[in-house]
Amino acid sequence: MPVQLASAHAKAHAAHLAVGLKERSPYGVALAGLVREHLAQTARELEESVRDARGYEYAVINDHAFFPFRYADKPRPLDRARLPSNALPTRRRLFRAHGPQPPEGLFDLDDGLATEEHLGLHEAFEELGASTKLVCVFFTADAENGIHTIHWGEAHLEPDGTFTWLYKEQLPLAPVPLE
Repeated sequence: MPVQLASAHAKAHAAHLAVGLKERSPYGVALAGLVREHLAQTARELEESVRDARGYEYAVINDHAFFPFRYADKPRPLDRARLPSNALPTRRRLFRAHGPQPPEGLFDLDDGLATEEHLGLHEAFEELGASTKLVCVFFTADAENGIHTIHWGEAHLEPDGTFTWLYKEQLPLAPVPLE
């Protein structure tokens, strides 16, 4: 995982420099796509699955779909990670359907009271497989300094966009390859 992120950073940084813009969006967009591509390539090399969910390829290894997410462009503690309020509904659905379920609540939501939108968030992506679990790969990175930190584990998405981690592990960083 660290090697794939370092390699994706190197290519995203090169794309960022080639575009020549001062703003950082070319780096972030390139990095997001490259990380998914690198993880998909690793899955193929391991003769595992790569599945398309709504136009995005996800590496699925041993029935675990890997969800990479850059949660900050500065070094930040993992507990500061948030899914932006304008995040695509697909991302929320991935967490609701394939992530760990929340602990028992004070009140159960009666299925008769749930809206279609609420129920839709819990439908599994057939493309990933109903039993596939989500593995979160959260990291911070910027164009100048590369990858700062990498964590992976199981996280439940809270209604306010924060995450409750059931299990997490910090991974070591890999050197950026020379292109």
